[in-house]
Amino acid sequence: MLRFSRKLIAVLFAFSSLAAAQQMRSDRPQIFPLEEVRAGMKGVGRTVFSGSEPAEFGVEILGVLPNYPGPRQSVIIARLFGPQVEKTGVFAGMSGSPVFIDGKLVGAIAYSFPFSKEPIAGITPIEQMISIFEQGQVSPPRRQAPRQVSFSELTGARWKPELPKAPLQATTFIAPVASGSPLASLLGQQLSPIATPVVFSGISSDALALYAPQLQAQGLLPVAGAGGGAAITPLAKPTEKTLAPGASVSVQLVRGDYSIAASGTVTMRDGEKVYAFGHPFLGLGSADMPMSESSVVSVIPSAYNSFKLTVPGQMVGRLAQDRATGILGQLGEAPKMIPVRINLHTSRGRTEKYVYEVVSDQFLTPLLLNITVYNTIAANERSLGDSTVSVRGEIALRGQERVHLEQRFSSSDAPLLAANTVAAPVGALLESGFEGVEIQGIDLDIDSIDVRLTGTLDRIALDRTEVARGETVEVQAFIRTESGQQIVQRIPVEIPADVPTGRLLLFVGDGGALEQSMAARSFVPRDLSQLVSAINRLKKNDRLYVKLFRLTPGAVIGTDELPNLPPSVLAMLSSQRTAGGYTPMPLSPIYERELPPAEFVIEGQQTLEIEVVR
Repeated sequence: MLRFSRKLIAVLFAFSSLAAAQQMRSDRPQIFPLEEVRAGMKGVGRTVFSGSEPAEFGVEILGVLPNYPGPRQSVIIARLFGPQVEKTGVFAGMSGSPVFIDGKLVGAIAYSFPFSKEPIAGITPIEQMISIFEQGQVSPPRRQAPRQVSFSELTGARWKPELPKAPLQATTFIAPVASGSPLASLLGQQLSPIATPVVFSGISSDALALYAPQLQAQGLLPVAGAGGGAAITPLAKPTEKTLAPGASVSVQLVRGDYSIAASGTVTMRDGEKVYAFGHPFLGLGSADMPMSESSVVSVIPSAYNSFKLTVPGQMVGRLAQDRATGILGQLGEAPKMIPVRINLHTSRGRTEKYVYEVVSDQFLTPLLLNITVYNTIAANERSLGDSTVSVRGEIALRGQERVHLEQRFSSSDAPLLAANTVAAPVGALLESGFEGVEIQGIDLDIDSIDVRLTGTLDRIALDRTEVARGETVEVQAFIRTESGQQIVQRIPVEIPADVPTGRLLLFVGDGGALEQSMAARSFVPRDLSQLVSAINRLKKNDRLYVKLFRLTPGAVIGTDELPNLPPSVLAMLSSQRTAGGYTPMPLSPIYERELPPAEFVIEGQQTLEIEVVR
């Protein structure tokens, strides 16, 4: 009898679970067909003005605008009314607010006329939002061919930061037509997507000003110094109340001690699928970002453009797609994020620890790392004047050896260069085109002091210029510091025992000078491990390098230097039947040595000739 009772309870529990699942799958509301929309119809919209509970406002249909924003698409034009929307107008963060007529879902508020005297909005029909996400299954990304990588890119020389002329005070929330567009003279006459406010918490306005061109190039419109931080929370189990239509939703780009989150409004929930925004967020296509519930601090009314301030809450799913008619989120699924841990050792003898996560995206991740690492330094140390910043760290990759980072910079741009020495190799890895590139974590130790510590290699000297094979020659390197002090470093160099007699060229210089000969070179890595190896072999700029060359031609194939090649091999590489794949070198390297790090950044290079007599 007891066994029968247990079986009965299990059956009843299974039926109740099935009923609950069916209930969640049947959350899709009835759809109001676009062809039945007529001018003069009235309905209601839902959005959050404060807190987390949606409030209703009135909607009056004015008409339908065909072939906008694209061919075979339409947008519904409507006037909003009610005490709250008449005060705020159509505000940034309202994107996705659902509109209902006779209890049926019409679409999402997604467009506005900037500076309009009345709250007139454009509504993306819900049928268009659903159709673009349900046109077959999302195909897996096509495998890319490995792309060409340059050494200047790996060292961070590809991006040259420029200090802003004035700090960033505010950033426009008007549609993209307002930013340098030839259509700017028609501003106010253009129906434009409602801007998506991106709240930067813990990021200074100076940092946003510095990276504003890169942010705007990615379609991000920042709000500086507003909104709360977003804790790194585990994935919460969704309920029937999670992200209901009209609720505020945040897409998090960074979370933890720093928070960067875009906010909008949920249009419809269909089981575990969440439709929102009504227009693209960044137009990424397939995406993988945390999606969380959020609460609204307030909607800030403004004659320029009202916007809402939000605080991200518990993560409940991930943003899976970002298309022309909105975004699609998936409840109950967690995205793959990149954990970042920074220990900042300040000039005041303190150690500040920062822990946060950034999204894994080949376009966004390097930019987000640049912003957060730079802000970590600038928020605790001087942002104007000379400083010396040392970066040591590791990038953990799944299935690969760790990428080691070690550089030192001493100048007025030291925080910028330090940030880019982290972001540049991460960008090269994510953009490499190899499958399975998964960054599992970034750990950094950063030291900063408020002084400039540099030295210049003035000259070098040899104890003798004629040597025999296998003998050791002493090189004296004369380095002059910023204070005028001269330091002499004695470097023993052993001549290889198998080197032919004749002239050798001795090079002594900093890592940057040695890399200059390689900076213009590009190569296509054969696999991810070769790219990792190339990053790990990058030269440092706080120490000297000694290198010996023979005056015979060689070549570089990929990342490998092939010295003293036979004439037949050089002829084959240079023949008309082959092209590319190698870089000719007038000199063949035979010896290289890296000296221990100095207490300052070294600049300069010198060369001398040595004669091997026997």
